[in-house]
Amino acid sequence: MAALWVLLFCGIVTQTVADYEANWDSLDSRPLPDWYDKAKIGIFLHWGVYSVPSLGNEWFWSSWVGGNSEIVNFIEKNYPPNWTYQDFAEQFTAEFYDPDTWADLFKNSGAKYVVLTSKHHEGYAMWPSKYSYSWNANDVGPHRDLLGDLAKAVRSKDLHFGLYHSLLEWYHPLYEDDKANNWATSNFVDSKVIPEMKELISTYEPEVLWSDGNWESPDTYWKATEFLAWLYNESPVKDVIVSNDRWGSNTQCIHGDIYTCYDKYNPGVLQPHKWENAMTVDRNSWGYRRTIKISDILTIHELIETLTQTISCGGNILINVGPTKEGTIVPIFQERLLQLGTWLGINGDAIYESVPWSVQNDTLTSGVWYTSKDSDVYAIVLNWPDGNVLNLGAATPLFGSSSEVILLGNQDQSLTWEISDDKVAITLPDQAAVMSEWAWVIKITSASH
Repeated sequence: MAALWVLLFCGIVTQTVADYEANWDSLDSRPLPDWYDKAKIGIFLHWGVYSVPSLGNEWFWSSWVGGNSEIVNFIEKNYPPNWTYQDFAEQFTAEFYDPDTWADLFKNSGAKYVVLTSKHHEGYAMWPSKYSYSWNANDVGPHRDLLGDLAKAVRSKDLHFGLYHSLLEWYHPLYEDDKANNWATSNFVDSKVIPEMKELISTYEPEVLWSDGNWESPDTYWKATEFLAWLYNESPVKDVIVSNDRWGSNTQCIHGDIYTCYDKYNPGVLQPHKWENAMTVDRNSWGYRRTIKISDILTIHELIETLTQTISCGGNILINVGPTKEGTIVPIFQERLLQLGTWLGINGDAIYESVPWSVQNDTLTSGVWYTSKDSDVYAIVLNWPDGNVLNLGAATPLFGSSSEVILLGNQDQSLTWEISDDKVAITLPDQAAVMSEWAWVIKITSASH
């Protein structure tokens, strides 16, 4: 019953034929494509000209213009007078970029979809866009369709491919004119944004369109409902694409297929609408930083903890790493993704295609989060219990004479348990004998569930 309730609650059903009108009531009635909720885990990639200076974060250009002292001093000490942000593009070389190697890494991480920044707020397009002449990866920099090459590689590994796209562009003259007119004109949207998004969708057919750069102006300026009606009714991906909630300053956490609300959104409680936690392995940046410290990197325990909380509360997780200007993913990011893949190889049954259980975290022992699938409930244990005995409160009603309890990775041995005083005490093997290294999953199968 829990699985059916969540499916109905989140509106996750197979797409049916519909004609969506250009208003939020109609657009919000669209069912979420089934693949997305099942996938649970995606990889996010922030890659662009900001990867060349690789200082501060992906807002390097804006910070420079805004007078950030660290960046201003960096430019003065290391570059000639009159150096511009556009001059960095020639150094965005991607000479070691091997999309097949990237795709192998993402596959081995356990992710099911990949989302690349097609264009960040700097306006640099990662594909040969007709609407970004001389400011795209084919015309300046690597002279290559970086986006198209990754799309092919990712799909060859049976992963879903998606695109991030920023609506606004810092310092674009048409955007600045529209802003000066208090959004009464829409020349930037009409001549740049909508044609560009339609070009992206028609050429590369992504299954995710992750919109951003929406905060300065309302959805009416961006003509968001008109575009989304085209996306859902006429585009080549109308039945499979998933879009988010960043379509205007008034839409986040209110409208869209999935709610991203704010960066690193992780509410810790079950949500009434499908949502996504877009987060990053580097605590302080989405783009690559040459000044990164090991303490800035999430530990594998922290990454699994964030994933567990997210999935238990009905979200998907989008895990960001920032590639270098040369087109490599640095070893510390590779290590985290491969560690995650190792953990999911043992415990993925508790994650993929799961749905939230009636309780998200245990009422007795902290650091225990629940998911469910069919007749099974999974208790994900983030901290190994003292004396190898795990005490659970919320799961007690699942235990009866016909219940089966196992530890994923050690399925050959059923666990013993005892019920007393509204709790169940489960005896685990010695920690040195278990397969999983960082967090552990108890699978509870109950005939009464």
